[in-house]
Amino acid sequence: MAQNPPVGGRTRRRPQARARCALSLLTAGVLAAAGVVALAGTAQAAGALGDAAAAKGRYFGAAVAANHLGEAAYASTLDAQFGSVTPENEMKWDAVESSRNSFSFSAADRIVSHAQSKGMKVRGHTLVWHSQLPGWVSPLAATDLRSAMNNHITQVMTHYKGKIHSWDVVNEAFQDGGSGARRSSPFQDKLGNGFIEEAFRTARTVDADAKLCYNDYNTDGQNAKSNAVYEMVKDFKQRGVPIDCVGFQSHFNSNSPVPSDFQANLQRFADLGVDVQITELDIEGSGSAQAANYTKVVNACLAVTRCTGITVWGVTDKYSWRSGGTPLLFDGDYNKKPAYDAVLAALGGSGGGGDDGGEGGDGACTATYTRTSTWNGGYNGQVTVKAGGSGITGWAVPVTVASPQKVSAVWNGTPTTTGDVMTVRHSWNGTLAAGASTTFGFTVQTNGGTSAPVVGACTAS
Repeated sequence: MAQNPPVGGRTRRRPQARARCALSLLTAGVLAAAGVVALAGTAQAAGALGDAAAAKGRYFGAAVAANHLGEAAYASTLDAQFGSVTPENEMKWDAVESSRNSFSFSAADRIVSHAQSKGMKVRGHTLVWHSQLPGWVSPLAATDLRSAMNNHITQVMTHYKGKIHSWDVVNEAFQDGGSGARRSSPFQDKLGNGFIEEAFRTARTVDADAKLCYNDYNTDGQNAKSNAVYEMVKDFKQRGVPIDCVGFQSHFNSNSPVPSDFQANLQRFADLGVDVQITELDIEGSGSAQAANYTKVVNACLAVTRCTGITVWGVTDKYSWRSGGTPLLFDGDYNKKPAYDAVLAALGGSGGGGDDGGEGGDGACTATYTRTSTWNGGYNGQVTVKAGGSGITGWAVPVTVASPQKVSAVWNGTPTTTGDVMTVRHSWNGTLAAGASTTFGFTVQTNGGTSAPVVGACTAS
């Protein structure tokens, strides 16, 4: 495994590496004019943690290794619990472009295909990082390195265009310690501070819809490093550099505990006009103490409107890069730990004890969003509505589409709109048995906008 410098007294190692039926269109003429193709296929709603988070307008995901997907317990736990995945190593530079301009996506494709088949979102990790670079990159002279960086971003993002909800465009570009300086790397040393901006601008030219994130560790509280990142993001927003989100890795243990100002730190970044995401969460410990720390993190995200999701860095303790610290929600035998129950409770779900997770309470429902197709000037979105512990006879889901985007068609649901908020209620598909699901869809004309729609909590009747 690749190794990084010590973090908070520990050595930080990198880990190893839904359209559900044919769509009946509300306005066929509008869709035909937009060039929309009706999609058919299979889909499943997000798992218990994913469902509970989706009901709060967030995603809850896990880092995934392709070589573990063949293990039945690993795959079934992933599928039953999570609504988003991040490839652990399979999208990093050495994995996809080990030789210059020769790309291999097979391992990453396996993760993406699995996620799509289960209705999960995918985070892209990572495009530009000083570590896990193939040997041919570092010796390049500045002009050649710039060309190689931009080509790498372009080729990888093009391959996955329309399949990634957020990209870690640049990863870990700042030093630890009190200086707030940029980290020495081939990119920093040869291209200077401007390489980060250039990477983001290149990424935006490739995919106008994916969220573009800066991702780093030891930035969870206010300190010299997080202040330096904050100033960079502030500068980018003021000058129109296309940054949409900041990722906080949030690797915690007794030497690096959850900081008391964690929520305030997330909020100050959100106040700059970017989303914040907890991207690599793990917390060493056990029992009630570990559960309490996970609760702090989840509650902090829920308290910050622009905290859009949480990803735990792995599915089970036995494959964690910090396995000795048992930092995840499932132990080595895939049993739920007290931390799992605490997270589900903090997200407003039910559960504890059972092997298949929890749904919302009796009569509840959840709503999970997936983008099903994209074209120049528009896209189709689909929402999976799933009943909780008992059957329901109706549902309603609010969808916020930011101006200047406009919804031009809705199917399998009846919309009413106030401002930017469209509330979709059931039409013929309101009655669902316990655990059953249905879908509705909509077409959005972007009109130059790039924001993803925000799907709110499902209300059942």
